[in-house]
Order: sequence, then structure tokens, then C-alpha cells
Amino acid sequence: MRVEIPSGPLLVLLSGGGDSVALLDLAVGGGAEVSALHVNYGLRGDESDADEEFVRELCSSLGVQLFVETVDLGAGSGNLQAQARDARYALAERLAEGDYATGHTASDQAETVLYRLAVSPGSRALHGMTARRGRLVRPLLGVTREEVRDYLRSRGLRWREDPSNADRRFARARVREDLLEALRTVGPAPERTIAETARQLREEAEVLDDAVSAAIKRLGGGLRVIVAYGTLRFTRVPEAAAPDPVELPVPGHARFGDWEMDAAPGGAGDVSVTGVTSPLTVRAWAEGDRMRPAGVGGTKTLQDLFTDRKVPRALRHTLPVVVSGDAVVWVAGVAVDERFAADAAGSDAVGLSATQRPR
Repeated sequence: MRVEIPSGPLLVLLSGGGDSVALLDLAVGGGAEVSALHVNYGLRGDESDADEEFVRELCSSLGVQLFVETVDLGAGSGNLQAQARDARYALAERLAEGDYATGHTASDQAETVLYRLAVSPGSRALHGMTARRGRLVRPLLGVTREEVRDYLRSRGLRWREDPSNADRRFARARVREDLLEALRTVGPAPERTIAETARQLREEAEVLDDAVSAAIKRLGGGLRVIVAYGTLRFTRVPEAAAPDPVELPVPGHARFGDWEMDAAPGGAGDVSVTGVTSPLTVRAWAEGDRMRPAGVGGTKTLQDLFTDRKVPRALRHTLPVVVSGDAVVWVAGVAVDERFAADAAGSDAVGLSATQRPR
């Protein structure tokens, strides 16, 4: 099984499952400066503790430094798997000296593409996961889960099985156990075919983006080329500058660019939220912003969300983004984060409103 392991310090996110165990073994064999991170969420009681003990023994036998962190996800609503992933990546960003790696395989890639295709319209849903995103790397994206299991058996390596991976209460499990199984009756290797298609589409999109950027530079003179939802247009009208951030007290009022923003106790407004701190911050979209849109399941970058909701590029930097601490609560007219969405108006709810005024 040929896998490219990055050089330099590498933190392997080690659950104890087959994919992460294979990744750790490959990283150690590849000569990387390897350490590992295991997160115990305690969701499966004694089984979670057994996972931790297993990875401790494994890392001890391989001479790998292991970080073990305990995270309580609580009983909050929302996508539990997404919450666990967010917590795991945040810990990896803090602990890793260089890159950090997950054991995502071509099988995971296929499941991701199929899931996004079902819930997120737009071509970006078909691009799947990238082999690298910042310091996060996925060395196993080119091999299937079955190929990883063959490698483990050939090496005589043990691993842990998590029954929740087959729990059909989770959408990903239904994709894996039902949808992919149905596709195997159509073609012999749907996982590899879907993963390869995602790779090609992603590369084609990168080439197109580079070509458009180069064309804009050649045109010069302030001319802008706008490609949006099947149309191409040219304009010399500059994009509106992003307004400066403002504070929005609760209760209170603020003006953000052309927008009048209000926060009222009791939950009356365009959206009703809870769990926010005063004052809120209203600012423009920043590259890398993420949120967990209500009803979507999982996190999304605002860039992807704008694409999915067909928000024109010229408007994106002028839309009010309401932030509590470091978390995006609401993007006016686009989405509210499910972690803050209130089920109904109440004494602890805050109603947020945004009204655009003419210049």
C-alpha cells in the first residue's frame, strides 16, 4: 500500500480504529517525527476507556509520544459527530508542532461526496475532502477502507471497532451501510470511482480559478469579471468596501454599513437565539469563517454557504455577520448557527434583526 507521509513533525489523530492505526504504523515506518493524539469523549462508557487503554499500549510499543485528552460534549443538540470533530481539530491545532494527520480514506471520501450531494446543492459538494487543508493532511485518501484492512492483517496489527460507525441513527452510517451497498450492485468499486471523480473535479476547479485570475490581471484597468451561477459579466463598478466592525449591545441597536441591527430580549426578531454574550460583534465575512447552519448537519465555511445559498459575490463582504466571542451566530438573511438557535421565544432568548437602508 503506497502512501505519501509528510516529512517533519507529524501528529496522528489516533482513535484506535483501523484507519488511524494503519496511518500511525505507516508514519512510524516512513521515518516521520511522529506523535499521536487520542480524544476520549466518554460516549461509550467502558468501551471508550478500553479504546484509550489500547492506544496507550500501542504507542508505548512503537515508542510514540501520546497525548490523551478528555472532552465532554455534554447533552447539547446538534450534530454530535460534528461537535466531536471540531473539538478534535481544535486540540490538534494547539498540540501539533507541524502537520497533523487523519486516517480518512477513499471510502470516507466517497461517503462525504454522497452525503454532501444529498444535503448541499452546488458543485462544491462534489469536490470532497482535500489531501491538505492548512496543517491538516489526509495521507490515506488514495486507498480504500478494505485496502487498509488488508494492510493491517499483513502487518499483524490489531485495532478497535466502534459500533457507532454502523449506527443508522447517524446519516454517515446510512450512507455507508445502505447507499454504498446499493451502489456496489451497480459497479464493483463505487468508492474508488466517486473519490477519483471528486479529485478530478477539484483539480478542474483549481485550473479554472487560476485561468480566471490570470485573465483578470491581463485585462487590468479596474475591469472585473464576475462568474456566478451560469452567467459571465464584466463591470468596472468596484465592490463595496467591507464596513468596519461594530458592537451590538443586548438589548441595543447598531448601524453596520447600510444595515440597521437590533438585539431585543424575548426572542422577537428575524431570528431568535440563545446563549450569546453582550455585546455582540457585527462584522464582515472573513476568510476561513465557519458556522454550523441550522438544519444542515455539520459545519460549513461561509464561503461554501454563500455558494450554496447563491449569495452574489459583490454582496458577501457587506452582509452583517453577528459574532459572539469567536463563534458566528447569524449571517443576516443567510443562516443561523444551530448551536445558538432558540426553539421558541423566551426570557433567555434574544431576537436579532437586520434591516438594510438605502444609501
